[in-house]
Amino acid sequence: MKALTKFQKGEGNVAIMDMSSPELSPGHVIMEVHCCGICGTDIHVYHDTFRNYPPVIMGHEFSGRVVEIAPEVKNIKAGDTFSVLGAVAVTCGCCSYCYRGEFMFCKNRRGMGHGVNGAFARYVSVRPDQLFRIPEGIPMDSAALIEPLAAAMHAAVDIANVKPGDVVLVSGPGPIGLLCVKLLALRGVKIIAVGTSGDKFRLSLAKRFGAVRTIEADLESVINIVNEETSGEGVDVALECAGAESSVRSCLETIRPLGQFVQVGHFGRELKVPWDHIAFKQLRVLGSVGYTRDTWTQTMKTLAQGKLEVEDMVTHRFPLSKWREGFDLCENRQSAKVLLYPD
Repeated sequence: MKALTKFQKGEGNVAIMDMSSPELSPGHVIMEVHCCGICGTDIHVYHDTFRNYPPVIMGHEFSGRVVEIAPEVKNIKAGDTFSVLGAVAVTCGCCSYCYRGEFMFCKNRRGMGHGVNGAFARYVSVRPDQLFRIPEGIPMDSAALIEPLAAAMHAAVDIANVKPGDVVLVSGPGPIGLLCVKLLALRGVKIIAVGTSGDKFRLSLAKRFGAVRTIEADLESVINIVNEETSGEGVDVALECAGAESSVRSCLETIRPLGQFVQVGHFGRELKVPWDHIAFKQLRVLGSVGYTRDTWTQTMKTLAQGKLEVEDMVTHRFPLSKWREGFDLCENRQSAKVLLYPD
């Protein structure tokens, strides 16, 4: 089958290649991929700034239908449709983190798309415990966004302590930042979204999704606008979703004393930031990575209730053979979510 593959370590080294279709293993099912979204992690794998184990088929944000089932697998039938929790493709299952459902911290963990073969292909092999049945009425394209939505849910709902009436700064209007905006808008908070002049398209989406104010940080004063919007108090919570040094600086400078800073974006390098704000403002500093199984369950419930629209996050669709166009749109910040479909 044709698959988008990281074929060796180093910058680039990604191509459509002929790869063997997965064989049915005991306790597994084979799924036919409907579509798979391009994630920031895929971009990092392309640039070799995220740990990967080539040769490996990329892609992990996907939905699909079951086409083959091992005899011992129960309660699943051919044609059933699911979103897939790819992050737990390999875990030890017995460390303290796995026992608590915090599988992201398992030392043996490998996720689909970088640690084991992923979903930029026609078929994938997964275990039943990775499957989350798509709620009735949710399109397959929307179901492919459940993975990034769960990551945003973890950051904006599980980790951040946000209360109605709070003012929240979301710095970085990429897909995760935009999904955070959507989730926060459901919680009755005032949202200020920050990007740069290169994020005009994404900032316009943030405004549509619930942000009351957007800021182009390279052209406007983030501090002055935040002071204007908060009567000089500063924001209650800042979610740093850009993974950029200047973004961290803006967050730390605009959070009020005793406020919260949540690090969501990934940097891949060391930073130089005004860390004294942490002590002098007595800030609560938290990190957010991935999600838990409970987060996925809550995400599915939220979608099933019909109160959250995610399909409007999809701005571009391409066949897998045009993956390069999709990657370029993501890197140039001219898209929200790009979906790739098997040719």
